[in-house]
Amino acid sequence: MTEAKFEKKDLKKRSNNLSDWYTDVVQKAELADYGPAKGSMVIRPYGFALWERVQEIFNTWIKAYGVENAYFPLLIPMSLMEKEKSHVKGFSPELAVVTHGGGKKLAEPLAVRPTSETIMYHMYAKWIKSHRDLPLMINQWNNVVRWELRTYLFLRTAEFLWQEGHTAHATEAEAIKMQEQALGWYKNLYEEYFAMPVIAGVKSEKEKFAGAKSTYGVEALMPDGKALQAGTSHNLGQNFSKAFEISFQDAEGKSQHVWQTSWGLSTRSLGGLFLTHGDDQGLLMPPKLAPTQVVILPINNSQSEKMIENILERLVNINVRASVDNREELSLGRKINHWELKGVPLRFEIGDKELTSNSVTVIRRDTFEKLSLKLDQEFGDNILKLLSDIQNHLHTTAKKFLEDNTHEIDSYVQFKEIMNTKRGFIKAYWCEDSECEAKIKEETKATTRVRTLDQKESGGKCVQCGKPAKFIWHFAQAY
Repeated sequence: MTEAKFEKKDLKKRSNNLSDWYTDVVQKAELADYGPAKGSMVIRPYGFALWERVQEIFNTWIKAYGVENAYFPLLIPMSLMEKEKSHVKGFSPELAVVTHGGGKKLAEPLAVRPTSETIMYHMYAKWIKSHRDLPLMINQWNNVVRWELRTYLFLRTAEFLWQEGHTAHATEAEAIKMQEQALGWYKNLYEEYFAMPVIAGVKSEKEKFAGAKSTYGVEALMPDGKALQAGTSHNLGQNFSKAFEISFQDAEGKSQHVWQTSWGLSTRSLGGLFLTHGDDQGLLMPPKLAPTQVVILPINNSQSEKMIENILERLVNINVRASVDNREELSLGRKINHWELKGVPLRFEIGDKELTSNSVTVIRRDTFEKLSLKLDQEFGDNILKLLSDIQNHLHTTAKKFLEDNTHEIDSYVQFKEIMNTKRGFIKAYWCEDSECEAKIKEETKATTRVRTLDQKESGGKCVQCGKPAKFIWHFAQAY
């Protein structure tokens, strides 16, 4: 590796242009790169390590709940895709279809998986016969293809990675409980691990998933004032179970169709992470999610090996993820630039001064505060506290941004002015008429994002048309 690879002076400034900085930092921090096929993305090891952290965290939760991981085919016969009409209609513009295989035209075209409801429910119909077979709860970690015309690394690509959970239940009450549980997982993942505050709620009829009875979602607000749909959970009702004939005999011997859910979170979540936490020097990784929480930089001293071994052992014992950068071909400055760009939460520097004083110089990535910590009995506790402080600081900063950029209004003039300038979330009454919703989008580029679930009915007037409205909705322009 040449030193030039780690030059940071050419990184575009976040403070000047968020979009340009984002594309630049994703590539220079070695998170991802453009693939050779239009709209495709190569996820590099550092970016994939983050996705592995998401998998590790999420798998712990879903497995404790009784959800099992499996894998289903990438290629789906078009006859299966067409069984649920609203579903195939919703995905038709984005479908990639295989028409030839082995040099011959296929008897039936095969859709490249845009989502797995159809292929999975074909199998569920074979596996579910009795109430004793329920609930059936399966998740898969896979790739899907949606033929996007305009792409943006992580946020919108023709192929992306995700998890998709699919469950079947004996009653709708059980399905709704599952739908709410998945929404809770997503909210917790973002708030606790991504240090990203989110708004959770129900989607409008127009914005819900194709084929669903209702859709819940979590929405995050990005620094440019646009919303990011960060995860969705769907009550599919019996729409798919009737189309795919997924039925069971209940305890009384009667035949019933199952009630179903599906829920998903994708690698676009990482795009939201990178947009939310960063500065002109690069990324800021929340410690709970960071693949590397501590990087150790020896400074021109071969005598530091024993001290570093001791530090690594202490960090392993408190479950801190650490690495040592002992590349001799790079200057200290280049190493510092490299790890600041990647956003590693804590940097340790160890030279003659540290060896003499039996201490470590510790630099926080979020504030650049420099501390000297003794290698005493409190060292481990001090490091854990620093990591916790960084995690909380990132979340507090993001939450303040969300609060400062959420506007509760009752005037359509205000609505349009905000969307034409600073953007952000707008909270306003809406009559829930689809024509009114379409007009708002046409005139402001803003869409309904969610209505919070804990909201009680109240009397108000629709912000656009003035008709009676029962609920306040969150609106925003979106990615």
